[in-house]
Amino acid sequence: MHEPAAANMPTYLGMPAFPSAARTAVADARLRGNLAHATSTIRDRRAAAVAELDDWAQLREAGRQIKDHTLEHLGHYLRELEERVTAAGGTVHWARDAAEANQIVADLVRATGETEVVKVKSMATQEIGLNEALAEVGITAHETDLAELIVQLGDDRPSHILVPAIHRNRTEIRDLFRREMPDAPADLTDSPAELAEAARVHLREKFLTAKVAVSGVNFAVAETGTLVVLESEGNGRMCLTLPETLISVMGVEKLVPTWRDLEVFLQLLPRSSTAERMNPYTSAWTGITPGDGPRDFHLVLLDNGRTATLADEVGRQALRCIRCSACLNVCPVYTRAGGHAYGSPYPGPIGAILSPQIRGVGSEVDASLPYASTLCGACYEVCPVAIDIPEVLVHLRAKAVEDGPRHPLVNSAMAAAGWTLRSPRRLALAQRAASLSRRIVARRGRIRRLPGPLHAWTDTRDAPAPPPESFRSWWSRTNGGRDQ
Repeated sequence: MHEPAAANMPTYLGMPAFPSAARTAVADARLRGNLAHATSTIRDRRAAAVAELDDWAQLREAGRQIKDHTLEHLGHYLRELEERVTAAGGTVHWARDAAEANQIVADLVRATGETEVVKVKSMATQEIGLNEALAEVGITAHETDLAELIVQLGDDRPSHILVPAIHRNRTEIRDLFRREMPDAPADLTDSPAELAEAARVHLREKFLTAKVAVSGVNFAVAETGTLVVLESEGNGRMCLTLPETLISVMGVEKLVPTWRDLEVFLQLLPRSSTAERMNPYTSAWTGITPGDGPRDFHLVLLDNGRTATLADEVGRQALRCIRCSACLNVCPVYTRAGGHAYGSPYPGPIGAILSPQIRGVGSEVDASLPYASTLCGACYEVCPVAIDIPEVLVHLRAKAVEDGPRHPLVNSAMAAAGWTLRSPRRLALAQRAASLSRRIVARRGRIRRLPGPLHAWTDTRDAPAPPPESFRSWWSRTNGGRDQ
């Protein structure tokens, strides 16, 4: 593997830290309604699909073990994958970060002479901001997944891993199609069937004329060099077979060693994501085949902070993620605040642990994400590869305190506390002052709002009032309780 480099993943422009963004989102009643309806429906269907399998716990454990084994020997399996893809007529490119990956893809597209590409949904390309990077060099990327198309037409941001437009209802989508799709019927209703048909008609010309496609990768089989994409609409099949050039962007963690290992994940992923026993479209390709499919195939292997994440013994389990989105649909924080509040292409519980590791905790947004959780553990219970998200959240909270940005008040408070605690006399005076303040800051024995910058502590919790007398004073007055 190449040496790790600084990661580069876009924080959505203008996004504040999670608490501020979430406060705004929670105040949007329509957003809360859209989220509640969609996530509860997916959650209930998933639970029913999983309950059909008596060996779900064993499948989950098998998925965890396969992923951990692969990550432990990642360099070996990546080299094997490169050898097999190359032997099958493909070309492998290694990208240390987002900028390098975007440059590789842009150069490949420009080499074809084309200025448009079609895309099948890919979290990795969202992570690196590929669409924006291509636009800067005059190349237009057309999203072909229905939800991604909705997001693109609305100049919006995805808010869910599986259902990027989950924050919009079908009436909003109908209005968007009428406004932004020139070929949309004037009498288009908000019927799901009509909306889907309007999208198909709109995309059909793109599929038939596009010479270049960009795809993501759900899984890559090291022993054969085969790449696999799972999807539900058939747009992926069109992107993977019709264009002359196919460029696939894949995070280095998406490997499985063998075809036999793939069988486990083809059971885990559909039930955990779309609540289906089997996804409608599974496309697999190995290099190029003369006369069948693209004539030119390129695989871009993306690091972008994954090697650094792999070095963290606690945090590396986030790399097991198969992007099913089950954790989002059960999270009490996500289901009320939605995905945009996370300021990242990866929302929800998995985003709260993946984004700070890929990008670091140096920004306000990333330092706040590990706190975007109640630590209830529901995300761990539904994760099909047993990622202990609460454990990683607590681990990252410690890192955020150590490495993340600090409010100047925190540094001043810590310095004042150190100065006070170094002197018994100063500590006694501070304790006495705290006891005297109880009449000012507390009501009925609780502090419900502190003044000034200190209000951040009491915005989400009450604090007990200082006692009328400190323990040190009581001990001195009563001779350790013997005079009472």
